[in-house]
Amino acid sequence: QVQLQESGGDLVQPGGSLRLSCTGPGFDSNRCGMAWFRQAAGKQREGVANIGAYGDVAIADALKGRFTISKDKANNTIYLQITNLKPEDTALYSCKGYGAHGCDTDYGQGTQVTVSS
Repeated sequence: QVQLQESGGDLVQPGGSLRLSCTGPGFDSNRCGMAWFRQAAGKQREGVANIGAYGDVAIADALKGRFTISKDKANNTIYLQITNLKPEDTALYSCKGYGAHGCDTDYGQGTQVTVSS
């Protein structure tokens, strides 16, 4: 099974921006969809955004306007761009593949985003 790896998390001040990345050897973004999730301490994991194999995008309603999901087909990498970060965005962000046969993956280990002044 493909192992996905997230990166790009950091400690940032409110109002800052980050771009998170997700990729993994053998993951084919031309055939598979990818979803980003986040889990804050003491809370349940929640869906953030997803992008399908054909580029169809969905963003959680409460996050629209600040979160953007995109993919680099050549590098089979999915990006999550977050702007105007807020303290409530603090969470472990992880990605997961879905879709066609062979696209389902486990969650990656995640990348920590901490928003604090």
